[in-house]
Amino acid sequence: MNRFNVRKVAVLGAGVMGAQIAAHLVNVKVPVVLFDLPAKEGPKNGIGLKAIEGLKKLKPSPIGVAGDLALIQLANYDEHLHLLAGCDLVIEAIAERLDWKLDLYTKVAPHLAPGAIVASNTSGLSITKLSEVLPEALRPRFCGIHFFNPPRYMQLVELIPTAATQPQILDDLETFVTRSLGKGVVRAKDTPNFVANRVGIAGMLGTIAEAAKAGLGYDVVDDLTGKKLGRASSGTFRTADVVGIDTLAHVVKTMQDNLQADPFYASYATPDAVAKLIAAGALGQKTGAGFYKKVGKDILQFSAATGEYVKAGGKADALIDRILKKPAPERLKLLRESTNPQAQFLWAIQRNAFHYVAVHLADIAESAREVDLAMRWGFGMQQGPFELWQAAGWQQVATWVQEDIDAGKALSSAPLPAWVFDGRTGVHTAEGSWSAAQGRMVPRSSLPVYQRQHFPEALGGEGATPFIQSGTEVFKNDEIRLWTLDGSVLIASITSKMHLIGPGVIEGLLKAVELAEGQYDGLVLWSGDEPFSAGANLEAMLPTFMKLGAKGIAPEIQKLQDALLRLRYASVPTVAAMRGLALGGGCEIAVHCAKRVAHLETYVGLVEVGVGLIPGGGGLTYIARRAAENAAAANSTDLLAFLKDGFQAAATAKVGTSALESRQLGYLLADDVVVAHKDELLFTAIAQAKAMAASNWRAPLKAQFPVAGRSAIATIQAQLVGMRDGGFISAHDFHIASLIADVVCGGAVEAGSMVTEEYLMALERKHFCSLLEHPKSQERIMGLLQTGKPVRN
Repeated sequence: MNRFNVRKVAVLGAGVMGAQIAAHLVNVKVPVVLFDLPAKEGPKNGIGLKAIEGLKKLKPSPIGVAGDLALIQLANYDEHLHLLAGCDLVIEAIAERLDWKLDLYTKVAPHLAPGAIVASNTSGLSITKLSEVLPEALRPRFCGIHFFNPPRYMQLVELIPTAATQPQILDDLETFVTRSLGKGVVRAKDTPNFVANRVGIAGMLGTIAEAAKAGLGYDVVDDLTGKKLGRASSGTFRTADVVGIDTLAHVVKTMQDNLQADPFYASYATPDAVAKLIAAGALGQKTGAGFYKKVGKDILQFSAATGEYVKAGGKADALIDRILKKPAPERLKLLRESTNPQAQFLWAIQRNAFHYVAVHLADIAESAREVDLAMRWGFGMQQGPFELWQAAGWQQVATWVQEDIDAGKALSSAPLPAWVFDGRTGVHTAEGSWSAAQGRMVPRSSLPVYQRQHFPEALGGEGATPFIQSGTEVFKNDEIRLWTLDGSVLIASITSKMHLIGPGVIEGLLKAVELAEGQYDGLVLWSGDEPFSAGANLEAMLPTFMKLGAKGIAPEIQKLQDALLRLRYASVPTVAAMRGLALGGGCEIAVHCAKRVAHLETYVGLVEVGVGLIPGGGGLTYIARRAAENAAAANSTDLLAFLKDGFQAAATAKVGTSALESRQLGYLLADDVVVAHKDELLFTAIAQAKAMAASNWRAPLKAQFPVAGRSAIATIQAQLVGMRDGGFISAHDFHIASLIADVVCGGAVEAGSMVTEEYLMALERKHFCSLLEHPKSQERIMGLLQTGKPVRN
C-alpha cells in the first residue's frame, strides 16, 4: 500500500489565513515554505517577515510555542519557485479573487513535484473554475481545502473535489488533515460557499432579518442566539465582528453573484447595517468597531438608523430563559405558540434553518451528516439543524414548518421536499445518514484513519453507545469508572463534575493500580471529554475542615500523595491521556504517570496559589526531583539553576497554553506524545501502554535525590522581597511563594542533602494545612467557591 507522506507543505499567501495555516502546520511539526509576493521595498521576503511578526502578537495565539516559527521558511515568487519541488502538499491561500488565483496557478504549475496535491483555501469560489487553468495532468490532484478561522482552534476543514479529482487524492488528504492536523473533515460539493458558510451565512442573514422584524437589538439577539440556544457564546453579531464585516459581505456577495436561481435568493440581500458599517470602515474586531465598539469600559452597539453607537447590555427575558431549558419537543412548541417577540424570533430562525437545509441538502452535501458536523465544527453549535429537528420530533416539526411556509411567514415559498414527509422519524440512524441526492442512508466513512477513533463524535439519532457505558466494567464508584475495551489495558475514567479529585477518585486510582498489576498490561487514565481534571474538589473538603480543621485534612492529602506514588511506582505502565485542563491535582496525577499522551489543546499547570494554597499532591516534589535529575544529566551541582523555572511556574500559577508549552514548563517530558486529533487520544494512549509493556518496561527504582537547601531558599526569598516591596506581589503572595520555595529546595537542610519523595511530600502537607487555616487563604478559597473567580488579597 502506498502511503501519502507529507514531508513539507508550501502555503501560497502570507495573509491572515495563509500565515495561520502555516502556524498550525508547524504546531504539528510539519515544515512549511510560506510564499508571498516580493516586497517592493526592503527585504524581498518582507511580506512574510511581517506575517511572522503578526503571528507572535495574535490572541489567542496561533502557535503552540514561538520557537516552532523557525520551521516556517519564507519565500517569494521571484526567487524561490524551485522550492515547490520539495513540497508534497501545496495550499493556496491568497485573496478571494478568481483572476489572481488563476494567474498564480499558471505561475507555479511548472515547478510542482510530480505527485504533489494542490488545494485552494477559498471560502466559496468554484473549485472547478479554479482548476480550469491547471495543466491536464495536475487536475486529478487538485481540490478545495477550506480551513475555518482561526485554523489552530476551529475543528472544521471542508474538502471540495472537482469532477476530475482522483478519489485517492481526497482520501489521502482527508487522512492527513484528520490525523496530522487534528481536524474534522467534511466533504462538500462544489457549490457557492460550500456547506458551513452556505448554511451559516444564510442563517445569519435570516437572523438579522428576523431580529429587525421583531425589533430586537444586537445585544438581545446575541444573548438569545449564544450558549442559551446551544451555539457559540459569541452569538450572531459578535461572531460577525470576529469574522470581519468585510469577510461576511464577501461571502454574501458570492451568494448574490452565483445563486440567482436559489428560492431563498431574496434573503441574500446585504443588510443595511452591514453596508453602513463597511462604508464607515468599521469592519469588526480587527478595526476596533463593527456591530459593537468598546469605549472605555462600556460596550456600545451600532444603530443602523442613526449611524451612531448606543448603549448595549440587553438580555433575554426570564420567560425565554425558562423555555430554553426545556427538552427540544417542548421547547420548540412553546416558542412557536408564545406571543413573546423574543420567542417568536427564536422559533422563526430555527424554522428558517430547518427549511433551508431541507431544501438544499441534495445540492450542497452528500448527506445530512456533513451539514450537521459542519455546523458543529464551523459555527460552534452543540447540535446541527437536522439533529435538533430530529430530537424535537421530525414529523411534527415538519408540519409546523410547512404551515408557516404556506402562511407566508418563511423566508421562501419553496415547499419542503417530499422525502421530509415520507414517514421518517429523522435523518440520522445507526446505519447512516440520509442522502437526498442518492435517496438512501449513507454510512460513515470507512477510511482507515477513523479506525483510530474509538469514540468518534456522534450525532444525535445515530445510536452510538457513550464511552461511559462501553467496554467491560470492572469497578465503579460515584467518582470513577474502571473498564477495559479489549481486556489487555485497564482504563480509569473520572466521572465527577469537571473531573474533580475527591475521595472516590483516590479510592478508584488505588483500585486501578491494584487491578492493573494483577490482570492487565497497563493502565490508561482517560476521562473522555474535557477536562482531564480541573484539580481537587475543595468543596468536598469543607465539611471535614469545618469539623476537624486542618488536622482532619492532612490524612486526606496523604491519601492522595500515596495514591500518586502508587501510580509512579506501579509494576505496569501508567499512561495519562490528557485533553483540555489538567490543573492542580490533575497536573499532579499526570506527572506521576509513567507517560503522558496529550491532545495539542491541553493546558497544564499547578494553580493552587490562586486559592491561597500550595500544590499538595506531590507537584512540588515532582519539580524538585526533576531539577535533580536534569542537573545530574547535565553533570551540574547548581540545583537552583534547574529549579528556578519550576518554582516560578508554581509560584505564579503559570499554565501552558498548549501541550507544547506545557512541555516547555516541564509538565510533559521530551518523550511524551502530543496528539493532534482529540478522538485519537485513547487509541494512542492504549498503544503506548501496550508498547511499553511489550518492551519489558519497568518502573523507576525508588531513590533519594539532592535538594538545593536553605541557601537556595534564601536566594529565592531575597528576590521575593524585592517583588513584595515593589508592589508586584502582596504580602500573602510572598508568604505562599516562600512556602513553595521551602518545599522545592528541601527545607532547612544543607545544599546537596539527599531526600526522599515522602520527605518532601510531608513538607507539602505541612504547608498546605497551615495555609488552610490562614485567613487570607480562606478568603481566596471562599471567593472562588462563591464567584468562580480568583481573589487577590
